[in-house]
Amino acid sequence: MSLPTFASGFTSVLARALKGSRPPAAGAVEDSYLTADGKRLHYTLQGDGAPLVLLHGFAVNGDLNWRLPGFIDALANDFLVISLDLRGHGKSDKPHGKAAYGACMAEDVRCLLDHLALARVHLVGYSLGGFIALYLATSHPERLASVTIMGAGWEPPENARFKDALTRLAADLRAGHGINPLCGYLGDDRPRPGFLHRSLVKAITGFFCDQEALAAMVEGLPGLAVSEASLRQLSLPLCAIVGGKDPLRVSAEAMVARVPGAELTVVEGADHIGTMTRRLTLSTLRDFLRRQTRA
Repeated sequence: MSLPTFASGFTSVLARALKGSRPPAAGAVEDSYLTADGKRLHYTLQGDGAPLVLLHGFAVNGDLNWRLPGFIDALANDFLVISLDLRGHGKSDKPHGKAAYGACMAEDVRCLLDHLALARVHLVGYSLGGFIALYLATSHPERLASVTIMGAGWEPPENARFKDALTRLAADLRAGHGINPLCGYLGDDRPRPGFLHRSLVKAITGFFCDQEALAAMVEGLPGLAVSEASLRQLSLPLCAIVGGKDPLRVSAEAMVARVPGAELTVVEGADHIGTMTRRLTLSTLRDFLRRQTRA
């Protein structure tokens, strides 16, 4: 999908998606819920084939992240696509307090698999969803057939700068200012996201989301930390896709360098959000997943 095509319908679809409703899509879509850890979580099912779980990014939902750019319709031709609204987002419950997030967000995915009686799935995560997917790959590798990390990677647990960034992000949210993307806080030596990117994320977090829930989620992110030793022991097929201008490219490269056999695709010229509008992103993901189902 080209950037002009994506942008042309963005405004109207954005409003619907942030409210949890979906634009029309080809194929039957099943709208469902499960309860995990006492929290009601929303997910959708579409397609037929090997099960594939999609985890969205920060402050959006499954529809805005995956359906709007066309990923769900494209992947549903070959897979049973399961798109989860993470706790704190979309139509799912939005608890307050950091203890409700961190590793609990990964456990929600495991509960989803149990709920659907799925032994193993292909897992794809973008941005926040990517960090959750990586945690799951190291904590429950037996439940995954493959893992794809998009717009995310590995941050060392001892990274003090990263922890300080989370504190400031939570404060920005509680003050009602919205936030710059998380990657914009990772250091002055990395490229800054563009004005459109910053404005979009600020608008979404400032006007459409439960800011206290998002702040609590940010504070709980250290609970998703993965050790270097765990990365080096990971034997799952792993694909990383990241924009050439995405500040989290550094994290993606650090992850791939530590996971045996991991694949990396850099989408040149794309920033953190723009990567989702590039044809190379979808074609790389689809090719990787098809190779895993044939293996």
